[in-house]
Amino acid sequence: MKLGLYSFAENTPDPLNGNRLQSPAERLKDLLEEIELADQLGLDFYGLGEHHRPDFVASAPVTILAAAAARTKTIRLSTAVTVLSSEDPIRVYQQFATLDLLSNGRAEIMAGRGSFIESFPLFGHDLNDYDALFEEKLELLLKIREGGKVNWPGSQHTKAIPGIAIYPEPVQQPLPVWIAVGGTPNSVARAAYYSLPLMVAIIGGQPRQFAPLVNFYRETIAKLGNDPATLPVGIASHGFIASDSQDARDIAYPAHSEAMSRIGKERGWPPTTRAQFDNGTKPEGAYFVGSPQEIIDKILMQHEWFKHDRFGLQLSVGTLPHDKVMKAIELYGTVVKPAIDKALA
Repeated sequence: MKLGLYSFAENTPDPLNGNRLQSPAERLKDLLEEIELADQLGLDFYGLGEHHRPDFVASAPVTILAAAAARTKTIRLSTAVTVLSSEDPIRVYQQFATLDLLSNGRAEIMAGRGSFIESFPLFGHDLNDYDALFEEKLELLLKIREGGKVNWPGSQHTKAIPGIAIYPEPVQQPLPVWIAVGGTPNSVARAAYYSLPLMVAIIGGQPRQFAPLVNFYRETIAKLGNDPATLPVGIASHGFIASDSQDARDIAYPAHSEAMSRIGKERGWPPTTRAQFDNGTKPEGAYFVGSPQEIIDKILMQHEWFKHDRFGLQLSVGTLPHDKVMKAIELYGTVVKPAIDKALA
């Protein structure tokens, strides 16, 4: 199993550091150090989410990943996710092809519809076209990555391309494209239809309930005449690691509660409580918060349910002190990853 990290590059007041708010430049400096450490420890991938809000600094994640490419050697560099619905597929391909060249073949596109909607009015799109935008632009992106001259008839939300080649050409042929989903069956079916790898974000509830969705993905692939074993499945979840399980919970909770309560208020959810958080950190809960052994046990338990090929851990939901995040990455790379590699060898 490939183990990695992902981040939304949050930049909010740090509740464990006197509610200090970093400058965007400071936050990006810390983020690059975190990616560099993950690479040095042999973690497999790092994903960076796209957001257009004041509480995140990754509105241009490919630019940040390009900076990370210059400071790393082996770790794969991905988005988490690229909101393809509000992007230009030609530019998406060109940016990731360039990242692939800079990183010597380590770039990946994680495409999704996005759970935040700020990019739609920002780039002049109608939310009523939420699904159609993604479908049409995904088709165009996949057509472009076939290489050669692109003949595209155009659609409601894309312009025609009359036999024009798109440059530069990436190292990887084809450039990897994943579909990121939050649990919508139609999105899972779309990934299967296009024979694309699937990343499932599980950020609440009971993770085991997602097993039928993963089975549906693999069954649909088989019905379409393809081999499910050739298409990896990934699981992504919130979490935090410390040497002591109680310390991990005490460190993670204040920032987690602030972030989830703030976003929840926008969406009509009640504030997050400590009881809800602690319940989510239990073995069958959604949060990977605890000691290294607890994280190991939870990854292996979920592997029995999903038989997944990749696991992505979002270490900070809300802002945590940089030194504690670095320590968590160290534990993930030096304790958790070797144990998972051995158990699933």
